[in-house]
Amino acid sequence: MADKASILKLTDVKYRWPGQTSFGISIPAFDLKVGETVLLLGESGSGKSTLLSLICGTVSADRGAISVSGTDIASLSAGQRDRFRAEQIGLIFQQFNLLPYASVLDNILLPLQFSPDRRKRVASVKEEAETLCQNLGLPDNVMNVRAGTLSVGQQQRVAAARALIGTPPLLIADEPTSALDAATQKTFLQLLFAQSRAHNTTLLMVSHDARLADQFDRVVQMSDITKTERENT
Repeated sequence: MADKASILKLTDVKYRWPGQTSFGISIPAFDLKVGETVLLLGESGSGKSTLLSLICGTVSADRGAISVSGTDIASLSAGQRDRFRAEQIGLIFQQFNLLPYASVLDNILLPLQFSPDRRKRVASVKEEAETLCQNLGLPDNVMNVRAGTLSVGQQQRVAAARALIGTPPLLIADEPTSALDAATQKTFLQLLFAQSRAHNTTLLMVSHDARLADQFDRVVQMSDITKTERENT
């Protein structure tokens, strides 16, 4: 059987934060295959957030190549990167980043406003949103409820539905279970994996919690793919 294609590939990437000329990170090589689930583990300050920013194109590497779905994001302008990110990447933030006074439906549909191509993959946006909510275990009457009135666990599932709608090929989750108890955490991950498998979506989840490791196809330590860069090294 042929090896699966890579959805994400980083090669010889180096980055230094502006104003931090004596410190940075180097990523010699890192890749994700289509459809796999990967847990990226690392302590605070290990560079996890920097790596996600590089993958999403919100910051640009000083050198090296970052390819998402076969496109080198360094070749895109800032505006093109924003549109490309909305099209190719679903994001689940640690703090969810929902619009608290907007309805659940409006929150879920938000990415489609920034990506016409992603919108075209949805036959009926309301029906897909309802299906995602149902599959993620949300109440039937949740669509018109203000997001800010939901429980933490429910808000997390709305954030997942927002990331999944329009089936982006790459899903990135940044510490999405840190505020949940163990039982809710396990349920959420099971639902997230089920949705990822249904659409062959690649999942990269960032965490510091090694107890999650046995639930993923692959576990990567941040220290294994990055090294600290200091002046003259």
